Amino acid sequence: MSASDRNVPAAPVRYGPTARVLHWLVALIVLGLIPLGLYMVSRGEATGFDALTGSLYSLHKFVGFLVLWLIVLRMLVRLRGAPPPAATLTPFERVASVTVHGALYALLLVVPLLGWAGVSAYPALNVFGLFDLPALLSPDEALAKRILGLHGLLAQILGVLALAHIAAALYHRFLKRDGVMARMWPPF
Repeated sequence: MSASDRNVPAAPVRYGPTARVLHWLVALIVLGLIPLGLYMVSRGEATGFDALTGSLYSLHKFVGFLVLWLIVLRMLVRLRGAPPPAATLTPFERVASVTVHGALYALLLVVPLLGWAGVSAYPALNVFGLFDLPALLSPDEALAKRILGLHGLLAQILGVLALAHIAAALYHRFLKRDGVMARMWPPF
């Protein structure tokens, strides 16, 4: 191997196409669900629970339920095999990557489950007047408020972690230029 060959970074080991599509699909949905959730709650508190607010809640429940199943599928795909960590990561970056990815996966499971549990306890399981989600808990409005409060808090933490993840990807793409982002890009 010549000296010039050693200076050329190896092509990144990429995630498979299914993992990439699921990653970007969940990312886009979650980045829409968080502001939708904040808006529908503030709207409901400010104007009362009108038809539009009810539709926003139905949309949030339906899409949140979809995210739950998409992330379960994403985790199953990941268990089938994911590329090893990028060789260019420093020890700190490896620890940060494992920690943030683990927290993101946990929250992507827990947040929709808490939402589902909260609407079960409220009970507010109907989606667009078309169907009801199966109940996870017996009706208990006080419990529902605590669960949904935790759901909202953890969703905001999920949003902060997602922003940290995005910042790290952009750092690797534009400053470090080490090919880490190319492992998940392009999505198709």
